[in-house]
Amino acid sequence: MKTFLSGAALAVPLLSVMLSAAHAGPIERACMRSDRDAANRAVCSCIQQVADMTLPGGDQRRAAKFFADPDRAHETWMSQRESDDAFWERYKNFGATAEAYCAG
Repeated sequence: MKTFLSGAALAVPLLSVMLSAAHAGPIERACMRSDRDAANRAVCSCIQQVADMTLPGGDQRRAAKFFADPDRAHETWMSQRESDDAFWERYKNFGATAEAYCAG
């Protein structure tokens, strides 16, 4: 019985970590994969929380691609399409909110 309880006690934190990784959003996953020095679980999770509050899912997936390909962000910013302009406004709002909310 003692072995079972100690095994269960070890399994609970491991399961918690596995579940949180499984539920990470696209921004958090991209942030964690990035090579930025400030990228850590707490910061990336905070940024994802802001994304959940400010960006719909499609915008989150699009913005997540900027982590790996910053030129894509520049192309979107320079684009003359209305849809890109609308996205860029939402993205700027997300960035400003994340900076204010997650600054440590």
